[in-house]
Amino acid sequence: MVRLSQNGRILGISIGIIYLWFGMLKFFPGLSPADILAKQTISLLTFNLIPENVGILLLAIIEVGIGLCLIFKIQLKKVIVAALAHLALTFIPVVFFPEISFSHAPFSLTLVGQYIIKNIVIISALLLIYPRSYENLTQR
Repeated sequence: MVRLSQNGRILGISIGIIYLWFGMLKFFPGLSPADILAKQTISLLTFNLIPENVGILLLAIIEVGIGLCLIFKIQLKKVIVAALAHLALTFIPVVFFPEISFSHAPFSLTLVGQYIIKNIVIISALLLIYPRSYENLTQR
């Protein structure tokens, strides 16, 4: 089993801090800059079956959980898969709410659009730190 390098560990902690910070803000109504966007997206994805205040609370719990697990290196494989799924869903507004993602589609992003697109870097970083076993690859 390959161990996570020191740089990979720092990257995991950094992403964990981002998740923890953004997740904590969602526990306080109106404090997160993504509050309205997150509520709209959750409503869309759940066909309005989950009330907004419950959806945002669940999202806050998930984000804080991912953050803590990344910081303390708990169940990294599972947590990174969960984070990747979460991040994939953050791109929903680009497709379903283009008016808040673009000032002039498809190239000129609004601040919300930039907030979403920056997740490409986080996805890349998570793929980089995903624990892999190279045992089978080195045996020939």
